[in-house]
Amino acid sequence: MLNTRSLHDKAFILLLIAVTIAFFAVLFPFQGAVFWGVIFAVVFTPLHKKISSKFPKYPTVAALITLSLCLVLVILPLILLSISLAKESAAIYERVHTGQMNFGQYFQQIYTALPQWLIDLLARFNLNDPKVIQEKISGISVQASQYVATKVLAIGQNTMGFLVSFCIMLYLLFFFLRDGKVLVRKIYAAVPLDDSHKQKLGAKFITVVRATVKGNLAVAATQGALGGIIFWILGIDGALLWGVVMAFLSLLPAVGAAIVWAPVAIYFLATGATWQGIVLTAYGAGVMGMVDNILRPLLVGKDTKMPDYLILISTLGGLSLFGLTGFVIGPLIAALFIAVWDLFAPQAQIGVPADSLPPDNQN
Repeated sequence: MLNTRSLHDKAFILLLIAVTIAFFAVLFPFQGAVFWGVIFAVVFTPLHKKISSKFPKYPTVAALITLSLCLVLVILPLILLSISLAKESAAIYERVHTGQMNFGQYFQQIYTALPQWLIDLLARFNLNDPKVIQEKISGISVQASQYVATKVLAIGQNTMGFLVSFCIMLYLLFFFLRDGKVLVRKIYAAVPLDDSHKQKLGAKFITVVRATVKGNLAVAATQGALGGIIFWILGIDGALLWGVVMAFLSLLPAVGAAIVWAPVAIYFLATGATWQGIVLTAYGAGVMGMVDNILRPLLVGKDTKMPDYLILISTLGGLSLFGLTGFVIGPLIAALFIAVWDLFAPQAQIGVPADSLPPDNQN
């Protein structure tokens, strides 16, 4: 009898695993829609609770109001920005393709203005032939513009697929908002962990998602807007495009938007546009740098309680593995890694800065 019971348990576990794998395989084609539905639900849950308190007897109405606000505040602005970005990217590609915008020529102008000692230093690394470097930079710029144009064309061709995923995301978001409490309780009940462990891991998941999405997006949007504005004031072509690029790069702590504005500032200084170079350098290092140094620790590091180097590495790894969604998945995995190991070995306190640890006992 015992052997039969054990066999039934093992068979049920195998069936449970097989059905779960099959279920996730079915969801995989729409994994992006499911992921962002969950993320938006976590981010907008506090707002939904306030709205639900106004309509306690009408959960469907409260979910619809929250969904409408999510559309107006986040999703529609992103769609409008994407359309404008696609148009500007196509215009930049046309300028590069026709030679009106030549990055190799820009490098030649910088190289000509370099002091002799720096030219000699470049010669030691076999970087003293400006024509070869100019050709490489021109080739890279053409390839990059072709890549962007190809992606824009692919997005246009896959409009139907995007609309389907978008509608699925909104559909799931509605039910996650309305029935989120029930789903969370079922997941908690099904996870075979201690209640204290489930509460800590669940709280960590919610905290990291909200801090990463709201914090990183706030920093990215602020730096991208500031960068786009200064580029537009200085008369740089493609200010919107470069602003979006700076916003995307600002997701990387410690590196950020300087990858874009710093070379432009060097170009201005090297080609005699001194005041433009000084203004851009001061603006980038002062205003945009201040945004990163003040907002990011307050909105991201403070809530996630992870050091900057771990946020940087996990963000880079997440972006390389999962694409754009990696800026959320990477830090989330890192935070859960720390939380799980802290539960397993609480005395280790993984990821906690050394200066915040208690002093060692000295006998």
